Amino acid sequence: MEPRESWAALASLIFILKAGGIAGVFVDLILFPLDTVKTRLQSPQGFRKAGGFRGIYAGVPSTAIGSFPNAAAFFITYENVKSVLHHDSTSYLTPVTHMVAASLGEVVACLIRVPSEVVKQRAQVSPSAGTFRILSHTLYHEGIQGLYRGYKSTVLREIPFSLVQFPLWEFLKDLWSWKQGHVVDSWQSAVCGAFAGGFAAAVTTPLDVAKTRIMLAKAGSTTASGNVLAALGGIWRTQGLSGLQARPLAVPCWTRSAPQEGLSMCSSSRQVGRGADLHTAVH
Repeated sequence: MEPRESWAALASLIFILKAGGIAGVFVDLILFPLDTVKTRLQSPQGFRKAGGFRGIYAGVPSTAIGSFPNAAAFFITYENVKSVLHHDSTSYLTPVTHMVAASLGEVVACLIRVPSEVVKQRAQVSPSAGTFRILSHTLYHEGIQGLYRGYKSTVLREIPFSLVQFPLWEFLKDLWSWKQGHVVDSWQSAVCGAFAGGFAAAVTTPLDVAKTRIMLAKAGSTTASGNVLAALGGIWRTQGLSGLQARPLAVPCWTRSAPQEGLSMCSSSRQVGRGADLHTAVH
């Protein structure tokens, strides 16, 4: 690789890092109350006992710290894997390229996301306890493994989510671009991302419920072992279909995911586009 190409690649990487990180922090903090409502609806003790509408920003420090590196890690992996695979793929394999890139992005991002998610969700259902106290308690009683409880369930939730979301997002953008005769604007990308994210959230809600139950389960319990099928089976036996995909739960899931994904895609696509333009200009 020539020095000029190396600088171009580095510049593109910086833009992608900025895009994914800033978009993630901005969106996560704005929509945090909806995330708290979702977590409390999913918690085994029920919405009211988990805090109801009190302390809806409980756990926000964990999100503020983990959001930037988490989102940046995903978009860096996604864009780079997509770029590598795109060179060797034909047009009909494009959706597969997006699926593979998104899946690998989620696997990498979850290394950062899961510890942040564990602390955040435990704080959300225990609003009287501080984030640092919950972090210390988890490390003392469970060690570093406690922070990664639910890693498998998170990946098993995020990969199907991305397999639905990103190919649909890319397809909708391509369709809209074809209809109007030029590349979609940022706000149009946001609309496509909102629809794709909301649809993916509705499809994967049962897996999201299982992930939450595993992260919140008492240490040493069967659910805390991280078996997703066992967690789903337990919810089915005690609450039936309403526990896996209840209407009150589906509403905040879709309401949060649609604007979250839309705003993230809007910001990231704008910055990634600038990075791509810079890369082209250097060449």
